[in-house]
Amino acid sequence: MKIKTRLDDRDLHSHVKARMLQRGVTKEEIEVTLNKGWEADDAKPGTSGKVFVFPYNDNWEGEFFEEKEVRVYYKSVGDTFVLLTVKARYGKIFLREEVRESENRI
Repeated sequence: MKIKTRLDDRDLHSHVKARMLQRGVTKEEIEVTLNKGWEADDAKPGTSGKVFVFPYNDNWEGEFFEEKEVRVYYKSVGDTFVLLTVKARYGKIFLREEVRESENRI
């Protein structure tokens, strides 16, 4: 499946937009995650996912966090790329196999 490198508003259906707002994820962060992220090992069968860690150094819900991990889940329906949801975790130095891949951090 070809992953979209740039998203438009048609790619962001109401569920994805609601999750973006709820979880503090931007369209640009989704695009970076899709293009530069590593494979999410927790994607369900038939679904793919990508993960990327961004520097954050800001407050989220009243607490300061150094990093934000964004996870994007998607699938292919025929020849169509479909975003399913986005997730974000805020913290510092996320434990993951990707620590060895420093290019997956901005």
